[in-house]
Amino acid sequence: MKKVLGNALGAAALALAFAAPAMADTASDAALASDAPATAEAAAVPAETAAVDSTHAVPARPGKWQVKLFYTAVLAKGKITEVRKDLIGLPAGSQTDVNNNTATPTLAIEYFIKPNISVETICCFTSHHVTGTGALAGAALVDHVMILPATLTAKYHFNLPFGLKPYIGAGGAWFFYIDERAGATAQALGATRVHMNNNAGGVVQAGIDIPLNKQGLSFSLDAKKYWVDTTAHFYTANGTEALTTHHTLDPWVLSAGLAFRF
Repeated sequence: MKKVLGNALGAAALALAFAAPAMADTASDAALASDAPATAEAAAVPAETAAVDSTHAVPARPGKWQVKLFYTAVLAKGKITEVRKDLIGLPAGSQTDVNNNTATPTLAIEYFIKPNISVETICCFTSHHVTGTGALAGAALVDHVMILPATLTAKYHFNLPFGLKPYIGAGGAWFFYIDERAGATAQALGATRVHMNNNAGGVVQAGIDIPLNKQGLSFSLDAKKYWVDTTAHFYTANGTEALTTHHTLDPWVLSAGLAFRF
């Protein structure tokens, strides 16, 4: 019996000796297999991180150009500040006024030098006429004149919540007077032709751009105050200058419209 047990134990030990290397290889393979998903998961982390980073990328900076299309009200004065020549004989207390134009289409073009600093120019033609007041009440002096208020301003923009961008600005202007026509009263007094001098002036402005979408479209409100004057020359049919008057215009220019930045 002892001999049988000894033989059995010897055979078992011999079998274990041969099986140990194979078991070790199997355990190693299992360990590698168990590590493989972790390695793959670790390798996937940078890709996921990159995906997250791409969704939180810094948005593109706004464009440097902005175009605005306005409807504009031009509220001018036209008061006589000096009579320099008078061959007609204006009555004492003679005064003048320029009508307001409340429906002037206006184009503004703006360039951003820095995110909060820009320069802007506007282009529009505004039509007016000049009538008498005081001792000249109701007199038609200038029947028609077109004004081109060439303007250049530097602006500073503030950043408020919800994308609101109020701004202030200041600059210069040159007023061009085109197609002046003497009114009926002036012609009846012998002044058949009128000429108004182009002149330079100053301007300040304030306004706000209110975003309508994320593609650069905004609703814009703008107010400008000008300080500018002109001299009116009235001529007779034979070319004699019969009347010369100096006038302040100093208009308020109020605008509302759409802006697009690109």
